[in-house]
Amino acid sequence: MKLNKVITSFVAVSTALVMVACTGTKDIKSATDGDKWEQYVADKFITIGFDNTFVPMGFEDDKGENTGFDIDLANAVFEKYDIEVKWQPISWEMKENELNSGNIDLIWNGYTMSEERAKKVLFTNPYMLSEQVLVTKKDSGITKTPDMEGKVLGVQAGSSGYDEFVNKPEVLQDIVKDNDAVLYDTFTQAFLDLENGRIDALLVDNVYANYYLKQANQLENYKVFSSGLKVGDFGVGARKKDKTLVEKINAGFTELYKEGKYQDISEKWFGEDTATESVKGR
Repeated sequence: MKLNKVITSFVAVSTALVMVACTGTKDIKSATDGDKWEQYVADKFITIGFDNTFVPMGFEDDKGENTGFDIDLANAVFEKYDIEVKWQPISWEMKENELNSGNIDLIWNGYTMSEERAKKVLFTNPYMLSEQVLVTKKDSGITKTPDMEGKVLGVQAGSSGYDEFVNKPEVLQDIVKDNDAVLYDTFTQAFLDLENGRIDALLVDNVYANYYLKQANQLENYKVFSSGLKVGDFGVGARKKDKTLVEKINAGFTELYKEGKYQDISEKWFGEDTATESVKGR
């Protein structure tokens, strides 16, 4: 009798676990399957994943509030559709996994467009130009890429810079120490190591480098120069089936530019108009 009870209990527990697993699978499928625009409109919110240390694109300020160029731009776009943005800090290395598992609905935070990333996400039109640069201390004597022979390079894990570093080994990887880079979770950590001499140079987006050094009043102490790796555009990444969402964002970019609001946001963070031709509607 006891054995029968044990067996019955085991079957019940197993069935419950299977049901939970199936429910979880259905939840993920529901969150990622199909065009979700009508759901965002009905829910009146959308979740955007970002690296909350990536100044000036999207970061957490001293008051614990999310701020930055991308924060302002995304909020302005979705305000047009009466949709609130919920900002979700994520590990940048896991950004595509977070998107395609349904934990977030968009990747929007200085996200450089590339052929490799386009296999995983659906991109909006490019809205801003980015360039991969090297940052070194002025007293290091490193002023051009060939000077990195045998030197220690730092870069953020999962960044477009590291992707290019690996995909174009003849530019940097073949000459730096150990033919690899020291990987960091955030660029803030990398800059601290550069300042303290634990790395000789940092590979980073030019917008981050210039803003960070300017805010830290350190521009005169560092050299910022082209890495020789290709220039890329910033775009917003959505799930492949969220085509209406991407169309609405593209339309929002153009409308904001016609209204002069894109220019206002750009001037606030960069002191100039950074819009691409597609944003300008050309």
